[in-house]
Amino acid sequence: MNRIDTDSKVDLLFQLKWKSGDATHTDCFQANHANVWRDLFPADLNERLMGRQGGDDIVMTFGRGQAVPPFNTRQLMEIKRRQFDAERLGIEQSNPRLGRFYPKGLLKDVTGVFSNNIAPFRCVGINNGHLSVDFNHPLADKDLRLSTIIGKIESKQIERGGISIDWMERLTEGPGMQARWRQQVSDYVTGSAFEREDATADSVFYQKPRFTQHLDGTALSLVENTYNRFLGDGMQVLDLMSSWQSHIPVRHRLNRVVGLGLNHSELDSNQQLTESIVQDLNVEPKLPFPDDTFDVVLCTVSVEYLIDPLTVFSEVARVLKSGGYLVVTFSNRWFPTKAIQLWKELHEFERMGLVLEYFMQTRAFEDLHTYSMRGLPRPHDDKYFPEFVYSDPLYAVWGRKKSS
Repeated sequence: MNRIDTDSKVDLLFQLKWKSGDATHTDCFQANHANVWRDLFPADLNERLMGRQGGDDIVMTFGRGQAVPPFNTRQLMEIKRRQFDAERLGIEQSNPRLGRFYPKGLLKDVTGVFSNNIAPFRCVGINNGHLSVDFNHPLADKDLRLSTIIGKIESKQIERGGISIDWMERLTEGPGMQARWRQQVSDYVTGSAFEREDATADSVFYQKPRFTQHLDGTALSLVENTYNRFLGDGMQVLDLMSSWQSHIPVRHRLNRVVGLGLNHSELDSNQQLTESIVQDLNVEPKLPFPDDTFDVVLCTVSVEYLIDPLTVFSEVARVLKSGGYLVVTFSNRWFPTKAIQLWKELHEFERMGLVLEYFMQTRAFEDLHTYSMRGLPRPHDDKYFPEFVYSDPLYAVWGRKKSS
């Protein structure tokens, strides 16, 4: 069996786990063909990889500021409101929002910041004509646990140049943005947040069935694996905003699977459903079920279309049994004209923060988690390959209904 040496190229699955004040987070990244000799790895991981073989798991812990730049109070600044110039980068949202992230390049007259800088900063205070901004890495004040799972090992060919990849930098590009800043509620809901380009009824948009896959095969398998951890034989499940597929693992013998969606033909084609209901949650968010009905509620690549998500999440909490789970999954693909304006403005990791905020503001859930998976290869038979070589990223947020 191959073992890693300095001439190896290896597939590595990084799993970064950390906690914020409100949730537990797991952010994963698949590093394919990592060059052991040339690439950059966190701390002494390079040395610990030597002699390892496929299937081995290396676990490391990092105190605050050991894996990413440490928190620096000098990176907390106060600037004038006029220095926040959203039009500079063509960003529609011109008013800064508390807790939100923006690219540094929209700031004017800040030392060391140039217009092409897309690195994020966070608005953490608004006081009359001034803003407080945080330039620190979002994970700067977090303890981190890194698991590195070793996959395929190959001997590299003759070295012919190339770039050196900093894998920890790539892994931590985004994680942290889904958490509140110092328990401060992020301002996601003011202004035109829930307006949509196409404001016509969703029933019109979905009048014709859409028998399409919204994610590639690899991402859909991840959705199924995610749901698998919450399902068991005999359960009653609600597939919220359902379609012609529910992505429920077939291994489970569920007692009842109700699909609530917008198109009769799609729901009738879904072989996993035991019953179906056509209902537009943006017209009638109240769910037609008694209290404490379902063990699990699933929502797949649809949360971005809700214009009254807090009411819907409250309704989900009502129809869930005590201890039941709501699991929400999404990616970076959607119908642009029907997604809420806010969804389009947010960084991909901030979108998890938005959904997490839905859970928290409902006040009915505990044991909150976020999960992300990036970097997996896209199937070669996917219609977007080779234009996009990586699989669609998967993001998930889930929580358990509090006991009565």
